[in-house]
Amino acid sequence: TQADMASHRIIDAGLRELTPDIPIISEESGLPSFAERSQWPTYWLIDPLDGTKEFVNRNGEFTVNIALINGKRPVLGVVHVPVSGKTYTGCEGVGAAVRDADGGSRSISVAMESASPLRVVGSRSHRGASLDAYLERLGDVEMLPMGSSLKFCVVAEGAADIYPRLGLTSEWDTAAAQAVVEQAGGAVLELDGQPLAYNAKEDILNPHFLVRGPSDQDWLSILKAG
Repeated sequence: TQADMASHRIIDAGLRELTPDIPIISEESGLPSFAERSQWPTYWLIDPLDGTKEFVNRNGEFTVNIALINGKRPVLGVVHVPVSGKTYTGCEGVGAAVRDADGGSRSISVAMESASPLRVVGSRSHRGASLDAYLERLGDVEMLPMGSSLKFCVVAEGAADIYPRLGLTSEWDTAAAQAVVEQAGGAVLELDGQPLAYNAKEDILNPHFLVRGPSDQDWLSILKAG
């Protein structure tokens, strides 16, 4: 959409002014070759408008995602929600917070214990048989449909327990929100149990992953039981 491109131009110009020596990858600017970007220890990774379907449908569930990647990890993430005016942040060494439209800010953290029923957040626009099968194995669940990287943020602030993503995403979809979740005490894990990594391969597609808040259940074992 025109909004994607307008957002890209503003963010790209701002980051180039702020940090002229740090490269930028944006969903709207094309992907540099792996030979080039694999040499970058640090770079910005942005999705100027995450949740284009939500934007077009006018349900308010779209975000602007800006992440700083260092050593294949997101060490700083900003997820802005234009309609509500909320901004979620996660910064290594600082923690995670949310700033409201009126400027008030508070620290956030994941839930310490799973709720009953389990609160599972899932995509409003993408759903498949593998997710349905996982939900069945989890037992008594409350499904919270949501768009864009907001799914990560509700886990980060303790309003949901887990977000299983058993479908395709790209690295710019997840990086900023992963920083928020990790700094809030949660984890974003590939199905082998390793943290979701960045700039480690030729393509920019993520494998399937789980975003977990509380660590009181073996979420991956439940998934693999199927």
